[in-house]
Amino acid sequence: MEPVFALAFGVLVAASTYLIMSRNVLRIVLGLLVLGNAANLSIFLAGRMGTRTPPLVPEGATTLVGGANPLPQALILTAIVISFALIAFTVILFESAHRRFGTLDTEALRDAEPKPGPKPAPAAAAAPVAGDVPAAETVR
Repeated sequence: MEPVFALAFGVLVAASTYLIMSRNVLRIVLGLLVLGNAANLSIFLAGRMGTRTPPLVPEGATTLVGGANPLPQALILTAIVISFALIAFTVILFESAHRRFGTLDTEALRDAEPKPGPKPAPAAAAAPVAGDVPAAETVR
């Protein structure tokens, strides 16, 4: 069953990469959602599927048969909360950009970049000021 989940992880990462590279902001948000799910699946796979004896249990102690490993579950729950916060922030950010610029196309959202135009002339070298000490003649 693990190879199926590994294949699903690869498909999720590929789909999220495709969506994030899009020009449409809505696709970028959906790509972030899919990437969060891929991260959760990778944590689940890293925790190994199936049951085994939990760590830090003394020899001969009775353990729950078929108990799940709680560490991957806790990590996935944390990742879900972080992913939700990231998506909420991204949606609010893109919504305010849509209000300001009236578009969801990332190519049109280049207001912060400098406008193309003539390049400024290079500045002339500064003339030495009276009283300047050359670098070779520093105080000994």
